[in-house]
Parts: sequence; structure tokens; C-alpha cells
Amino acid sequence: MGGLCNVDHIIVKATAPNSSPLSDKYVHQLLRLFAISPPCCRAFSLGFARRFGKTRSWRVALKCLLLLHRLLRSSPEDSLFRTELLINRSNGSISLYPCNFRDVSSSDPESFTAFIRSYARLLDEISNEDNHRRRPGPPDNSPEEIGRVLEALEQIQSLIDRVIECKPTGVTARNFLIQTAMKHIIRDSFVCYTVFKNDIVFLLENMFQMPTYQCCISAFSVYKKAALQADQLYEFYQWCKLMGVCGCYEYPFVDRIPLLQIQALESFINGMWEIKDDDGDHQSPSSSPLSSTAEKVGDEGEEERQPLIKLNDDDDDDSWEDILEASVINFSSHGSDEKDEWRIQVYNPSDGKYVSSDPSYPWGL
Repeated sequence: MGGLCNVDHIIVKATAPNSSPLSDKYVHQLLRLFAISPPCCRAFSLGFARRFGKTRSWRVALKCLLLLHRLLRSSPEDSLFRTELLINRSNGSISLYPCNFRDVSSSDPESFTAFIRSYARLLDEISNEDNHRRRPGPPDNSPEEIGRVLEALEQIQSLIDRVIECKPTGVTARNFLIQTAMKHIIRDSFVCYTVFKNDIVFLLENMFQMPTYQCCISAFSVYKKAALQADQLYEFYQWCKLMGVCGCYEYPFVDRIPLLQIQALESFINGMWEIKDDDGDHQSPSSSPLSSTAEKVGDEGEEERQPLIKLNDDDDDDSWEDILEASVINFSSHGSDEKDEWRIQVYNPSDGKYVSSDPSYPWGL
């Protein structure tokens, strides 16, 4: 009984309603108790449910979530602690999503309530399974492995969405305790995104070897969302750097996929499956989800497809030679062993200039 009583005592002390950050000693004390006395895992789940479920103080709720986050990070996937946590989530004892917390202890309760609920939803997904942890060994090209990578990428994309939703607003953005929690959230996202970048390259390399048309559509949907999500993640990381969350050197480089590549990939996939139409076992490309990219890109359809060549409004009398010259530039070679290199010139609406595609660019076509 002494160990069980210690668990409740540690939870109360660790989540005191003050402005002091969560002390590491409470995390280490609980981990030692879990190792010595396995029933303490169940005691923590019940104690956490009582403490987090009854509080109306954002400080107590935030420290409860931080404590849970730290313990999840330190516990193996097959640990008894995670098992007890899943049991109490399944029977309704612990409710992280939907989260019913509402703050009544601050001058801006809406902002603190929104952050606590977003953080709780993120931990709800993390506690299901640590999907962002890469399995040992390089992936092979078997259909089973491709399916596993595809599923893992979808789960990581969902986690990244939850991370972006944790962006604090209002007075919460400058709060010291909130920024402490954001450091743990952001550093976990670094691991997720690093795994994601490696697996998305593997998926792209095997996209044209998918066994079915539906698998190819799923892979393209993940890649298309990766292009949109990269822009969101880049802006989110820039905001975090501006707020001083983690060191600038810690942030990974976000690979931003140009819209032109998504459109070209879509056209190639549709053309490839039209050639394979003799099988008759797949959906028609004209009615597939891929066709939606031809007009608009994005879940909300807010970003319309831009023309590859943009001329001024007063250029109505341009001849076809002028139009051709605006779109293609012929770089003549000066050496005897080099051939002429043709590059497509694409209009960039952000700066109003034409940019030539470069084969050395990592996402170049």
C-alpha cells in the first residue's frame, strides 16, 4: 500500500497549481515505482484520471499532461504502463479526446482551454501506439512493406497535424509553462518529421510499382498532402523559432514540394494506368481522386492551379514565337562533349519572376 499511496502523493506534488515547471525528479520517482511495483502503473492511471478530470486550473491540467508525456516517452511500447493506460482509456476512466477540460483560473480562459485540449488530443494519438518510431532495418520493396510504410506515413501525418494544432494563441504564446510544454512537443515532432522524410522518399521510389490502382491513389494522396503539410509545418517552425522555442540549430530542414511536381506526377500516374486499362480491374483515372488536383489543390480548395506561363495583360498581340520564347530557353553548349539543355521556365507568382527548372534541384522535374 505504501507504493500506491506514494503514486498519488507524487502526482499531487508534481501537478501543483503554481508557475514552477514540472520537476524531473517526479518523473524518475514514478519510473522507479513502476519498475519495482507493477501495480503502481494502474494506480497512476487512476490517479491521473482523477487529477486531470476534476481540475479547472490550466496549470494543474498542463502539468498532468506534461507528466504523462514524459512517462510515455520513457516507457517502451510493450510496457505495463502503456497497457494500463490503454485499458483506462478504453473504459472511459481517462478521456484525452474528446477532452472536457475548461479553465476558470485565468484572465484568458479560452486560449488556455484550447491549448490544453489540443495537447490532450496529441497525447491521445501518441498513447495509442508510438507510430513515429521506425522499425529496425531498411524497408524492402515487398507489397507488405510498402503497405506498412504507407500506413505509417498516414499516421505520422496525423501526428504532425496534431502538433501544428498545438500552436498557442493569445497570452498563452508568451507563457513560460506553455513554452516549456511546446519544447517537448516540438522536439517530438523533429523525430516524426525525420522518419517521415526518409519514408516519403521510399514511397515515391515505389509509387509506380504499386500492385493496384487504389494503392497508387493512396500513395499519391499521401504525397499530395505532404506537399501541403510541408508549407504548414515550415510556417509553424518559423513561428516557433521567432518565439524562442528550442534552438534554431535543432530544427530539421523542411523539404517543400512544388505544386508543379504534384501536377506532373498526377498526369503521369493517370497516363500510366490508362495504358494498363486492358486489365479492367481498376477505377477509371478520369473519375479518380487524382483528377481533383487538375483544378484545385488542398483540402479546402483554396489554392487554385496557376498557369505555367503567365503573360502581361497588354501582351494580347504576342506572336507564337514570343510565347514559345517565354516558356522555353535554349542553353547552347560551349564544350564539344556537352549537349544543349532545355529548361522549362515557370512563372513564380510570389515575386513576379520566371524561374527555370534545374535538374540539380532536389524536387526538380
